Amino acid sequence: RIFVLVITYADIISTVEFNHTGELLATGDKGGRVVIFQREPESKSEPFSQGEYNVYSTFQSHEPEFDYLKSLEIEEKINKIRWLPQQNAAQFLLSTNDKTIKLWKVSERDKRPEGYNLKDEEGRIKDISTVTSLQVPVLMPMDLMVEVSPRRVFANAHTYHVNSISVNSDYMTYMSADDLRINLWHLDITDRSFNIVDIKPVNMEDLTEVITAAEFHPHHCNLFVYSSSKGTLRLCDMREAALCDKHSKLFEEPEDPSARSFFSEIISSVSDVKFSHSGRYLLTRDYLTAKVWDLNMESKPLETYQVHDYLRSKLCSLYENDCIFDKFECAWNGSDSVIMTGAYNNFFRMFDRNTKRDVTLEASRESSKPRAVLKPRRVCAAGGKRRKDDISVDSLDFTKKILHTAWHPNENIIAIAATNNLYIFQDKLNSEMH
Repeated sequence: RIFVLVITYADIISTVEFNHTGELLATGDKGGRVVIFQREPESKSEPFSQGEYNVYSTFQSHEPEFDYLKSLEIEEKINKIRWLPQQNAAQFLLSTNDKTIKLWKVSERDKRPEGYNLKDEEGRIKDISTVTSLQVPVLMPMDLMVEVSPRRVFANAHTYHVNSISVNSDYMTYMSADDLRINLWHLDITDRSFNIVDIKPVNMEDLTEVITAAEFHPHHCNLFVYSSSKGTLRLCDMREAALCDKHSKLFEEPEDPSARSFFSEIISSVSDVKFSHSGRYLLTRDYLTAKVWDLNMESKPLETYQVHDYLRSKLCSLYENDCIFDKFECAWNGSDSVIMTGAYNNFFRMFDRNTKRDVTLEASRESSKPRAVLKPRRVCAAGGKRRKDDISVDSLDFTKKILHTAWHPNENIIAIAATNNLYIFQDKLNSEMH
């Protein structure tokens, strides 16, 4: 399926996230809106309809603000959405822009109370002298309404732009990370948070790296990881100290001196880090590669996958047009056997960790027709031999980029955000996406 909007800056999708069951999918955009899609139940008359996601609710999460003390405009763009595990009939999600995190409650209402003693049918208070008898109010059926209400606002804790939020496995706390600090929050307390990482130097001229992403371990509530613009990962244990400036483990790949260039530090910056569902591995994405790290091996990545190595010769022009600073996200499938990440020209890549096969697929209008099969695409390096249907690296459209992707927690259903379009692909036949 494809959901198409009239393209404006505000409509560009900036985050995509499935909930823990995969029945709901939330997207945030640069206009501060959150759109929630719900998966349709399978019907006997239309066996292929299951898996289709339709709009469930849309609401304005953030509005543009102005910081008068710093004379800074705070844009409404949604940087991240994270769902909380469902505890009752309602759903809860966290959304954040650059400065403020909000907790939203999403609930359904299909009944309304009628027959009040002190109110008339339009809700006006009755004159008590006219009430001559008492009646028991009853609940009457009504059309289903999805209500979204803000429950908490967590503000004024970040000096720099928030890039990550992550819900802890204790379901009571979460953390938010900006360029230089990571804060720990309790979901019920909005007026204070605990600073657990602070890499801000006394003199800002000594600043050599920034925090790019952070995530809690899926099972151990004391462990979290954060990545840096220098390409390092730091695993921290909150049992060791209140301030986790000293990491428990440092994951860093030694640099090859012969491959060093002006762009080395820029392309080694980690744009995303994700724990595997098992909690044993870490998946990271830098500009040209995706890497899988074993928590028990800090010296080098367990696996390295070349996402678009054909761009290595284009780094100079990518630096000039600022594409080299694009932040691509990455995702695991439900069994941790396949990883997915985006690329340019609306291409996205999948790597099977067991068979070592990889595939390049395209999110396009043509491929979004119902039950259309995605055809593998191949990019031919400049000067290389071209086969039929190959696309030349010089023909790639760098304005079309897949930065945000999400994988259903249990099934082979993926969500791909391509500018202002949301593509949802699913595998009906095979146990793996390809």
